[in-house]
Amino acid sequence: MLETGVIKQRTLKTSINCSGVGLHSGTKVSMTLNPAPVDGGITFKRTDIAGLGAVIPAKWDHVVDTRMCTTLGNDDGVTIGTVEHLMAALAGCGIDNVLIDVNGEEVPIMDGSSQPFVFLFECAGVVEQDAPKKIIRVLKTVSVNDGEARLCPGSHLSLDFEIDFDNDLVSRQSLSIGVVNGSFAKELARARTFGFLDDVEALRAAGLAKGGSLDNAVVVSGDKILNDGGLRYDDEFVRHKALDCIGDLSLAGAPLLAHVESYCAGHAMNHQLLDALLDDPVRSSPFDIGHDANAAGVPDAPGLVEVGIGPGRRR
Repeated sequence: MLETGVIKQRTLKTSINCSGVGLHSGTKVSMTLNPAPVDGGITFKRTDIAGLGAVIPAKWDHVVDTRMCTTLGNDDGVTIGTVEHLMAALAGCGIDNVLIDVNGEEVPIMDGSSQPFVFLFECAGVVEQDAPKKIIRVLKTVSVNDGEARLCPGSHLSLDFEIDFDNDLVSRQSLSIGVVNGSFAKELARARTFGFLDDVEALRAAGLAKGGSLDNAVVVSGDKILNDGGLRYDDEFVRHKALDCIGDLSLAGAPLLAHVESYCAGHAMNHQLLDALLDDPVRSSPFDIGHDANAAGVPDAPGLVEVGIGPGRRR
């Protein structure tokens, strides 16, 4: 048994199922979230595919595509796409170990935010496990794209995020937030993905956004929001981009002790940050926070996720 005060790994108390459509494929998909053992991490399993080739670890070195969403794959060519909203919810709620069964090529988009997944966790229950949580501490600043995205040392995961779109309604928005003390569920989880009506035809011609609708995305047309009820936050656009970033960075495999500075970053740049960080072992140090959490500067609160850094990387 671990001593009192140790920050422990967490998993779901029981399995829980949901279904929906894939944002880009447009096909119906069913997904079951299952408890997983200590150090199991987050793993996807394609139940529509037989054999060991159906298993895809949710790790940075399994990212195979970052166009419009984050897609993971394995050596057998099996993929699972649009993982970022679910990964953000797992990270934001401090859940370390889950086996995710999916019977299609995409995680269901639900309402375009992380909130439905947070609700599923609440329904299933979350339990502590008899093992200390692991983290990755950023020791030196790493930047990509001429400094437009940076990971800096920090006492917990925090973000300074800015977006700038050539649209009067979205325009330039900024957000500063620390992912501690339940802030993810309160401040970010309900922020939905968004798009522009003028782009829909081109996206669908490219085989994307086939499942997109006003039920699962904020749609902007000129200076108007087409969704009934409008926005959930005045700055919902930048909040969703921050949510995406948290989901993408959780693919490090463990919570990051880092401060993120980002200007107009998307999935590709988020992944470039992890590449730059984890390809250089001097910049990051995985360590166990269970023995001296206070000295490590880690708050005992939801918002950080578990990891294991694999030796190889996929391309």
